[in-house]
Amino acid sequence: MRKHYFQKEDLSKITRFKRSLLQNLSAGGFITILFLVPQLSQAQNKVQGEKFIVEPPTLENLGFEWYIDGDDNRNATVKVEYRKAESGNEWKEGMPLLRIGGEHIERAGIDYTTPHMFAGSILDLNIGTGYEARFTLEDPDGVDGEAVKVVIVATRAEPKAYREGRVRHVYSQYYTGEKEEPNYPGLVSAYGGSTHTKGDWYVVAEDPVQPGDIIKIHGGLYQAPLLNYPDWNNIPFDGTYWFTQKGTAERPIVIEAAGDGEVIFDGAGALNLFNVMATDHHTFQGLTFRNVDRVFEAGRKHLAGASNLTVRNCRFENVGEGIRTEYAGSKNFLIQDNVILGRDDRYRLYGWAAHREGLIPYGTHLMDSYYGIKVYGSGHVIAYNSIAFFHDAIGISTYGTPEKEQELKAVSNDIYNNDLHLLVDDFVEADGGVHNIRVMRNRGVNTAQSGISAQPVFGGPAYYIRNVLYNINKGGALKIHGGVPGLTAYHNTFIAENNGGGAHPNSNYRNNLFLGSDGPTYIAKFPYTTTYSVADYNGYRPNQGPESLENQYRWLSPNGEEVEFKTLKSLSKASSLEKHGIMVDYDIFEDLQKPVQAPVGTPLGDMPGPVYHAVDLNFKLNPKGRAVDAGVIIPNVNDGFNGKAPDLGALEVGGPAVIYGARYLDPGQEFYR
Repeated sequence: MRKHYFQKEDLSKITRFKRSLLQNLSAGGFITILFLVPQLSQAQNKVQGEKFIVEPPTLENLGFEWYIDGDDNRNATVKVEYRKAESGNEWKEGMPLLRIGGEHIERAGIDYTTPHMFAGSILDLNIGTGYEARFTLEDPDGVDGEAVKVVIVATRAEPKAYREGRVRHVYSQYYTGEKEEPNYPGLVSAYGGSTHTKGDWYVVAEDPVQPGDIIKIHGGLYQAPLLNYPDWNNIPFDGTYWFTQKGTAERPIVIEAAGDGEVIFDGAGALNLFNVMATDHHTFQGLTFRNVDRVFEAGRKHLAGASNLTVRNCRFENVGEGIRTEYAGSKNFLIQDNVILGRDDRYRLYGWAAHREGLIPYGTHLMDSYYGIKVYGSGHVIAYNSIAFFHDAIGISTYGTPEKEQELKAVSNDIYNNDLHLLVDDFVEADGGVHNIRVMRNRGVNTAQSGISAQPVFGGPAYYIRNVLYNINKGGALKIHGGVPGLTAYHNTFIAENNGGGAHPNSNYRNNLFLGSDGPTYIAKFPYTTTYSVADYNGYRPNQGPESLENQYRWLSPNGEEVEFKTLKSLSKASSLEKHGIMVDYDIFEDLQKPVQAPVGTPLGDMPGPVYHAVDLNFKLNPKGRAVDAGVIIPNVNDGFNGKAPDLGALEVGGPAVIYGARYLDPGQEFYR
């Protein structure tokens, strides 16, 4: 007799069938069922395409989702091809979409099972350009319905000021020279279009800005005495500028430095400086903000939030948070080329457990700042920012269970080419992301807890590609909790201990480098709860210190048992993992030394650790080292590799230089000094 095994969805179908059968029999009917179970199993192995979704495009990347029915044996695939629209060029191969479905996520009251679907991205495209993308659904068991989808979609263009927009000028109260017309005594007056709004009249807006208008802030200090209600800044008591108008894509409302000197908005210790929750298509550029707890309040969960917010070429100093929205409807932020400096310790690497150990009191260094940038929603681009001295640098909001409406999910968000220095917790947190979270080409040096966090991501893929992380004192390069599915880590250079995180399904790790600093921890863990997770073509350096563990690798076997291995070879022999993995050491780099491990016998991250500076570190590979030509080809990720095969790690030998952080800075100087 042939046996059949069913997933949870199958059992519910059979239960409904049995209920229907009993009803039929009670009515005196007759039915034979000998052939039904084999037919049910066969039909469920065949795949059927359902709803196809094009996610909000970003400047350089496109995201897609294709829901399916069937394919219970998970052998269906989606081939991806793309080319410029109307070009007639040959199709380029993209990464296949990731098969998702049935993975369970449980953490902090969340009980979520991923829907059956494919999702994935096409990466590194031209800004503001149309593309034709073709998706082919294939299954050895057969395909019902439409098997090929062809869509025309364009990447987003960067917002630009409307050339014919009205211009309003704002001058500092200390300015004594000639003024351009029309001019206003403060930003509130210019935004509302009224010049006589001091005191009780500060809410009057007789001629508010319209789509396309430009407010030019002239050089000087803008600081309000918060307890003087008739002050010309018109932000009494709370110290907050409130923005409520709506621009358009073609005609954004622009608030920018006039170019005749630094524009400094000093918050004087206020909680919020700029509240933009009610806005659409606003651009802030060339401004300096300082001495405020939160600079941009851009959204609150289930309340309100900005859309199409652009903040670029700005400087943040001595702030608790830079930019935050936790509103699911926020979309299409562009946060680019900013320097964002928090209030945390600038000279020591403290873990956030330090308070509990009594090492430092609250209100001195730790948790004086929280996030540099924290967002939720879709289509956000966080790129080329230089961020230091926060609890976390950049994060997707830990929002909880995703909303059911597609337009309210955290999808298609980009975090790339940021330079991140000296954090208490993590460099990047993707914790609330759903699909197509893209964390690429970031450099992070010095964090006490973990490198990149995902606790959880709700299905993915969450792409971690070509990131360089160094001196992670406690939790490893990847923080994974809650059964996170869909992690896709390619070509990263992780200089950290304890890589791998908690148990998770449906993950893909290729072409990465994992090197520790001889701590008393594992160099890598493989806690994969599904047989379809992949780890191969990665390079590992086992810890070699006097306190190092004898067994360096930890694997979760198919029967749920955690098994430890001393060598990579023994791990590979017992599992399907790392058949092409290699052993490496620091001689694979041109000139890079391991970071100093925290003192033995002290809790990692609780005692202050050493601080390194990125400008002193060389992450380039030695052209004659073992990591060269040791990788595997991944379409749309390493197409331009040199040599016989792609190199391991973030930086290909002979590849172009990577820019980290604000592009107007000198890459040879620390941005935080």
